[in-house]
Amino acid sequence: MSALTDTFTLSNGVGIPKVGFGTWQIPNGQTTYNAVTNALNEGYRHIDTALAYGNEESVGKAIRDSKVDRKDIFVTSKLPAHTKTYEGALKDFQTTMDNLNIDYLDLYIIHAPWPWNQIGKNCDEGNQDVWRAMEEIYASKKVRAIGVSNFAVHDLENIQKIAKVQPMVDQIQYYLGFTEPKITEFTQKNNILVEAYSPLATGGLIHNEQINQIAEKYNVSVPQLALRFVIQNGVLPLPKAIHVAHIKDNAQLDFEISAEDMVALNKFPDTSAAEHHNPTQG
Repeated sequence: MSALTDTFTLSNGVGIPKVGFGTWQIPNGQTTYNAVTNALNEGYRHIDTALAYGNEESVGKAIRDSKVDRKDIFVTSKLPAHTKTYEGALKDFQTTMDNLNIDYLDLYIIHAPWPWNQIGKNCDEGNQDVWRAMEEIYASKKVRAIGVSNFAVHDLENIQKIAKVQPMVDQIQYYLGFTEPKITEFTQKNNILVEAYSPLATGGLIHNEQINQIAEKYNVSVPQLALRFVIQNGVLPLPKAIHVAHIKDNAQLDFEISAEDMVALNKFPDTSAAEHHNPTQG
């Protein structure tokens, strides 16, 4: 087994590869098609997209054209953040399935608890309505698991009040120096897997002398160290890349960070500017 094919187990027993390939900000068309194709060729078996990314068609085509069996590829997509009605959720899910043109999704998640242009708005009632639709979609067996993204503790507790099926995943901003302890503690207590978007943070990590020294100790790159750190914290990273060299580099994660170094890394200060953070989390 490798980090790319080893799995975490969701609360419903579904296995999910420990490393995902993110496609945020990769344009639809040949760029996305090539990136996903190259990722699959390099051994990635978990592809993450969203209706809001505008690239589901190209992601789906790359998956369909791949020589890898569909059952061996874990595919995630997301309900748009602004959709806060039961009917709207069902409609948008069908749009996603039409775009991807695959028989089923492995994971479907609510992209955010509020519209992106109204970050922090209380949408508790809408999120509950949407979660009822998510449960119906899950019951239809068109998806193997359901979850959320960018949900803070309050948002998760709001869903739990009415849920017949609990969220299985919370995809949040998480990286070395910014590990969102309140959310991660809550999710771990409630058997919800945390997925880390932006797991490589920003350039601050690359130029940090202490981080570089630890990476050199393991003969790995700083991105490799940062991704392995996430995995060893029991969190699933979603690195994004377009160039084959970066896709390949991010896949080389079959090493072990010592317990002593994990303690040091978990105490590491944030290297990113505040404006890079979701203001409702932390």
